[in-house]
Amino acid sequence: MKKRDIKILLVDDEADILEIVGYNLTSEGYQVITATNGVEAIEKAKKHKPQLIILDVMMPEMDGIEACEKLRGIPDLSNAIITFLTARGEDYSQVAGFDAGADDYITKPIKPKVLVSKVKALLRRLKESDNASDTIIKVGALVINREEYKITNNGQEIILPRKEFELLSLLATKPNKVFKREEILDKVWGNEVVVGGRTIDVHIRKLREKIGDKSFKTVKGVGYKFVD
Repeated sequence: MKKRDIKILLVDDEADILEIVGYNLTSEGYQVITATNGVEAIEKAKKHKPQLIILDVMMPEMDGIEACEKLRGIPDLSNAIITFLTARGEDYSQVAGFDAGADDYITKPIKPKVLVSKVKALLRRLKESDNASDTIIKVGALVINREEYKITNNGQEIILPRKEFELLSLLATKPNKVFKREEILDKVWGNEVVVGGRTIDVHIRKLREKIGDKSFKTVKGVGYKFVD
């Protein structure tokens, strides 16, 4: 996918940030769409179907966390990458963001060069998933289509946020193999984002709720495995 074909939805209630970040991303050749709150973000996301959504956490009308949850419920946006803008040291926002289905976060104050390199890294994930083999993983009643980002369990389709999908796909590639936390962080989140073990726990908890508690086993002090 060429840069000019990539749409980025930038959502922030601060005009300065929209202007500065928008200018830098447009200069790189991306199509930039802007919104000033969560409600407007959802409307524009449905209309334009962006590949990347950059969401501020604190906004009027609807904050970024709630907007992210709603965006993750829209099938047409299931492959969109969502990253939050958070103030440095706001651990709560980061955990809540991942819990809501975000893929990553960018800390404020924003440095344009750092932001552009971060965006490029995030969009590489999109490229990697585009180039991924169209493997269909079958484990018992669970069927994972990695090309179409679709999951069925006992014949019922399940919609998962991107990171939950990638985590489940990783664990299901080798049932009963224990994946260490470090390996999970590297393969699912990549080395360009610093997240803690709590993030993995949150995603495993969500998967247990959706797929079934017995499918995931915790190996204390090591990591997790998928049990077929």
